[in-house]
Amino acid sequence: MSIIQILLGGGASLPGAPTSVTATALTSTSASVSWNAPVNDGGSTITSYTVVSSPGGITKTVFQSGGGTTTVTGLSGGTTYTFTVYATNAVGNGPSSSASNSVTTNVAFNVEYLVVAGGGGGGGFGGGGGAGGYRTGTLSVDTTVSYPISVGAGGGTSPVTGNPGGLSRFASIPSTGGGGGGHRESSPRNGLPGGSGGGAGAWDSPPTSSGGSGTSGQGNPGGNKFGPAGWGSGGGGGAAASGSDAPGNFGGPGGSGSTSSITGSSVTRAGGGGGGSYNGEPYGSGGSGGGAPGYNGPGSNTSSPAQNGSPNTGGGGGGGNTSFGGSGGSGIVIVRYPTSRTISIPGGLSYSPSTVGSDRVIQFTSGSGNISWS
Repeated sequence: MSIIQILLGGGASLPGAPTSVTATALTSTSASVSWNAPVNDGGSTITSYTVVSSPGGITKTVFQSGGGTTTVTGLSGGTTYTFTVYATNAVGNGPSSSASNSVTTNVAFNVEYLVVAGGGGGGGFGGGGGAGGYRTGTLSVDTTVSYPISVGAGGGTSPVTGNPGGLSRFASIPSTGGGGGGHRESSPRNGLPGGSGGGAGAWDSPPTSSGGSGTSGQGNPGGNKFGPAGWGSGGGGGAAASGSDAPGNFGGPGGSGSTSSITGSSVTRAGGGGGGSYNGEPYGSGGSGGGAPGYNGPGSNTSSPAQNGSPNTGGGGGGGNTSFGGSGGSGIVIVRYPTSRTISIPGGLSYSPSTVGSDRVIQFTSGSGNISWS
């Protein structure tokens, strides 16, 4: 008889084996395992249960007295597993249960992605809009998981500081909307931060104004308004370069965008909007990748002759003259995956499919919803 059994009055023993062990595959690396408590707890309260995988011997201990369910993680994709469970009381570990049913974990696969947010609107009498945030990479996905998609709209026009663009997302990967361009008469005149920052607004007397900051890994700052006083404004930042500063009455060009071949062709997106100017002075050109040029022309405008960023590029809107700037271009989300997989897309998303070699490419151009693969 053990010391523990003596302390417990000699009547306690090891618990019996748990019963009715069942398993369900959850993802490529996890499974759910459930069990019922043993008929006999050995005269001592059960303090925990331990689940053991076969193969691999991966364990998960749950501290509770009755039956239950737990998730075992750290499994290998595409592998067939069974599981046993044993109970523990003050005397020790009881015998293992019979093996559960067999389950096979899913196989994860890689999806290449490009996520571009909506571009910022240009400022009225102000800076170019910043490009939408630009993110690209590869994500391991699982056939049992749904992944959110959303495509950000471009920032609208405004008689003062431009409106920021909308966020785009794929799975856990968000891209920040572009910052709006600054305005000559608003306070502060600075461009707004965003995926890329909006360009600084014009000023005709000190102090200087600054471009908005970009988001690390997504874009660059907008151009500043330094030097002599004047009605030129800074260019919006782009995915690959900062917006240019505005000298005097000249508008600064928008920063250039980044190039990707995810669709099978080399395409540049997320260029910054050009800064506006006045009375025929040189305006800022739009950055490559959908950035719009700023407005230049005499007198006051009450509509929006400043141009808009190109749709589905995340390009920034052009800075305006004395009133409205241009709208930012809408964003885009692109995924590329093996043709051996089938994608499920809900009705809330607009998209266009294509095939590139052994891969399928889906370009999501508006909307939001959850997608999945089988």
